[in-house]
Amino acid sequence: MGSGKRPIQAASIWVKRQPPKVKAFLAVLTGMAALVLLRAIVHDDDNLFVAGEAVHSIGICVLIYKLTKEKTCAGLSLKSQELTALFLAVRLYCSFVMEYDVHTLLDLLTLATTLWVIYMIRFNLKSSYMGDKDNFAMYYVVVPCAVLALLVHPSTLHNFIDRFLWAFCVYLESVSVLPQLHVMQNAKIVEPFTAHYVFALGVARFLSCAHWVLQVLDSGGSVLTALGYGLWPSMVLIAEIVQTFILADFCYYYVKSVFGGHPVLRLPSGVV
Repeated sequence: MGSGKRPIQAASIWVKRQPPKVKAFLAVLTGMAALVLLRAIVHDDDNLFVAGEAVHSIGICVLIYKLTKEKTCAGLSLKSQELTALFLAVRLYCSFVMEYDVHTLLDLLTLATTLWVIYMIRFNLKSSYMGDKDNFAMYYVVVPCAVLALLVHPSTLHNFIDRFLWAFCVYLESVSVLPQLHVMQNAKIVEPFTAHYVFALGVARFLSCAHWVLQVLDSGGSVLTALGYGLWPSMVLIAEIVQTFILADFCYYYVKSVFGGHPVLRLPSGVV
């Protein structure tokens, strides 16, 4: 077991010593390699979306276990949960007025769970809530997302408010995890269940992003034109990529910690 860890630890040390530009190149190279592997394994791109939803559900189950069994919400960001509830509520509204399918039901279940988490943090487990660490100003993400949605939104036949809200929830979802990462950066030490939950979010985001990227490649870009014209189709894809890269750094340290045999994740400065 120890001999298996040594090459991974050596590679980790080597990567850590590289300048930022080299690290960024390696991250892009790793992402491309993962996409090629997924392309070879998965023949239906929609399966990636379903897999992403399944991984997200696993993360939620881990979160439920933490709150019900561990009786603590330490390390969790209430603001991230509130942003998640906000974009899910907006997306549900858009689904009902525009087009709804099985994903609408999944969003409804996720919203119900998120509201329960918010209730637990605000009331039942309030004493363990790290409010001093959860000090990320929500308007830093809500206002820019709203302004961007005013400027770039779908070009459908729906009324302006619906199109604005659709764009707003897409942009807000891509940055909703920032307060959670901010809490973990402030705390420096991330307890296991919180780390598992955030890692699950990272994997789910990557699978969702891979679903869109592979669809674009397979269709020769026609899937983007199906979403409308102008900047909106490209912004949908960019939002997916942003979600993935926001969590990429954390996922790297998570994997490094797991292979290093450390039950508690320690984040260095500058991860978020």
